[in-house]
Amino acid sequence: MSSLRTWLRGSSSTTSSTTTITLNQSTLPCEIALNDTNRTNAAKLSILVAEQEAADMEDAMAAAGLIMNDDIEGAEARLELRKDSSTFHLFALGVSTFMKSILGFEKGIMAEASCRLSECETRAWADLKRAQREADKATGGGYWYGRSAGASDVTAENIFPPGCEYALVHAEAQLMNAVVGVMHESLTEGIKGFYKLRKAFITLEGIMESEAKALKQVQGGTTPGQLSDTKRTRSRMSSDMMPGSFDEAEFVDFEETSEKGSDSDAEFVDASAGLSGTQTPSSVAGLNKPVGPASTSRPSTPAVERILAEPSSTSSGPLDGRNHMRNTSRSSSRPATPSLNPLAAQSVSQTPPRPVSAHKKTTGGADAGLFTSTRDIFVHSGANMCFGALLLIISMVPPAFSRLLHIVGFRGDRDRGVQMLWQSTKFPNVNGAVAGLILLGYYNALLTFADILPSDRDVEELTKPEAEGGEIVGYPKERCRALLADMRTRYPDSRLWRLEEARVLANNRRLDEAIRTLCDTSDSNMRQITALNAFELSINAMFAMDWPLARKSFLRCVELNEWSHTIYFYMVGCAELEQYRDAYHRAASLAAAATAAEEAGGEAEEAQRQRQLQLGEARAAARQHKKAAEEFFRKAPAVAGRKRFLSRQMPVEVFASRKLRKWEERAAALGGGVDLADAVGVSPAMEMVYVWNGSKRMSPALLERAAALLPWERCTAPPDKVARIREEADEVGIQAVIEASLLRCQGRVDDTRAALEPTLKLDRSVFKGPTRDDYVLAAAHYEIAAVAWVEACNSQHWPPGASDEEIGSYRRHKVDECQEHLQKVARWEGFVLDARFGMRVQAGLDSVRWLKGKKEWV
Repeated sequence: MSSLRTWLRGSSSTTSSTTTITLNQSTLPCEIALNDTNRTNAAKLSILVAEQEAADMEDAMAAAGLIMNDDIEGAEARLELRKDSSTFHLFALGVSTFMKSILGFEKGIMAEASCRLSECETRAWADLKRAQREADKATGGGYWYGRSAGASDVTAENIFPPGCEYALVHAEAQLMNAVVGVMHESLTEGIKGFYKLRKAFITLEGIMESEAKALKQVQGGTTPGQLSDTKRTRSRMSSDMMPGSFDEAEFVDFEETSEKGSDSDAEFVDASAGLSGTQTPSSVAGLNKPVGPASTSRPSTPAVERILAEPSSTSSGPLDGRNHMRNTSRSSSRPATPSLNPLAAQSVSQTPPRPVSAHKKTTGGADAGLFTSTRDIFVHSGANMCFGALLLIISMVPPAFSRLLHIVGFRGDRDRGVQMLWQSTKFPNVNGAVAGLILLGYYNALLTFADILPSDRDVEELTKPEAEGGEIVGYPKERCRALLADMRTRYPDSRLWRLEEARVLANNRRLDEAIRTLCDTSDSNMRQITALNAFELSINAMFAMDWPLARKSFLRCVELNEWSHTIYFYMVGCAELEQYRDAYHRAASLAAAATAAEEAGGEAEEAQRQRQLQLGEARAAARQHKKAAEEFFRKAPAVAGRKRFLSRQMPVEVFASRKLRKWEERAAALGGGVDLADAVGVSPAMEMVYVWNGSKRMSPALLERAAALLPWERCTAPPDKVARIREEADEVGIQAVIEASLLRCQGRVDDTRAALEPTLKLDRSVFKGPTRDDYVLAAAHYEIAAVAWVEACNSQHWPPGASDEEIGSYRRHKVDECQEHLQKVARWEGFVLDARFGMRVQAGLDSVRWLKGKKEWV
């Protein structure tokens, strides 16, 4: 318990090293003058240090911006020069390594990122202590919160108190380190990552609450889009706390015992399992402690907690160096900050004012014009980016992984997270760029997995326009378009934005244009971005059923990325199998035509020769693709298990390995010389299209073509063997859910229900077994939920000629049906692909709750 108290509260010095000058009759005039001179010189030196820190911050952010423009080598070279003297440069260097690690999921780079980020945590912590000591000296004894602050102390140029920038860097480094830890193959590192995540969460929330209070003072009222008060925040997060949560009673005797703390909370401390609690501290008590001298006239308080909980901190006068830094503006109307570093001066001059983009013209969130100083812009944009991303990610945790919410100790908030990310994009710095990247990835990649989203009609009818502070619901097309255009202008050489452009095209069912865009994009200087581009091209080629391109692209993914070769080889096998089936049936068709012509007689000799030549080529191609398909299918499980997530094998790898065992067992059971490729039933390529929800990207013509790949006649086994394959309930179920998905995307809801009806009548036990596909029945219920949502939201399916009341009743019934099936899937026992379906289910449940809440269908 004592160690936990130490971790939360920190320590403080029991004595003060601040020299107090007592003016009495014995004080000589020369001594007074000397002391005044010393104070003046110290203040001037503090100003120089503050100016250098502002320049360092600007230069580090400008260098980090190079990463977003595909110049990671230039960025790292520039940052390496200053990493030993500046926390901000070390932090930006950690960001660059972190970006490479999460884009590529490579073990070596993740280890390097963890090392750099840990070093950054330590440096930021030390600078935070220094900021506390300097603030203590500037106020003439005691920290900057040594006297009561009034509303006049908080201005548009003084939103955040000194040291807050280091608290943000410390939290961001913890957050990135937590992500690396969770993605690590080690369970121990993953658990440590969750604790770091929790500490970063508390710090970031404290920063945002501090800002909200300060802005309320500046504006004289409530700030739109900002956090609610602490009481509401704690109430919202009072449930589902992590084991070892912290009770507020732990802090009751804090003021009386603060001088007894130790200096050990910078270490990783395991929370006691015996603790319980119902609330989460909104301040950053678990992170920070005062380390500088404390005034002996009052009890001490953890410094960063005061930084973030009391934003109305004061300055000591015009010669206070840290106050000077707060007022160092990035505005072009002010001269650039003098710099001791020519690179820093160059970075400031290279940041010209930019016109306000369309995605920034919104009343949601605080006015960007309120933040003018280097520190305030950095802290505001960075905190909104980080905390917004954290809230968004936690909100998307699938129902099957709800245990993670208990470990982390918090609930996500998708709406709030998205709003905070949009707020960060108002600033033309690297924080805004990362926020934009997260938003575009969320809308263009993650939301493509979801089918049950609010309709445009309901969004328009039930929400205010965004320009009037309305909520951001569904996919804001125009806002995303403006954001992407802005990012392309700011970072013209970056392939990330080309990737997002291709995703936009694909999501608009223009797969051919998306593929052309990806093919025309040259390789990035970052191998990880090139790998992302290659994977996007691969799955789009698979959705477009361009099997040669899919094969080629997935094999390139093997060369570029070390994450999961199993799934790449499996996908290559799927592409080869479809080419084998095409060649097999083409050969069979040519052979049948040759036989018919022979029986009819009279065919010219040249025609017969050409036909035989084509038949030979088709048979040769069939043999070639069959051999390649079997080779890659067998290769996939051979490399499985090399990459793990929290010591567990990746679900898709488990899925691919199970498939191979199933086909091999079936081939042996069928006998009669049936090979592995011939023992495959329903198209595995179309099954993977379903798993990736590729039907959402298909044009009507592609949907028709995809449906033609599902009939049993596509199988290459003898008819009697195919009949035995069709006796397997899970195999029939796979065909049903894939067909239902294609029919639903064509708007044929009645046919969709008819396709799913036989599968829905089956018992769960039918799908249980070491090689059976256990996801099928859950997928069937999800498809019914999606169909019910289409019927509820698409006016074409509403009862014709019905009154508004009748339509409302019909819609409510369909929404209830959708919710019922979604909740069934959410409560489903674990299955191999539950994470993928969990994302779809979570998005669907959120959409249902939103519509029912707006319609008051409670």
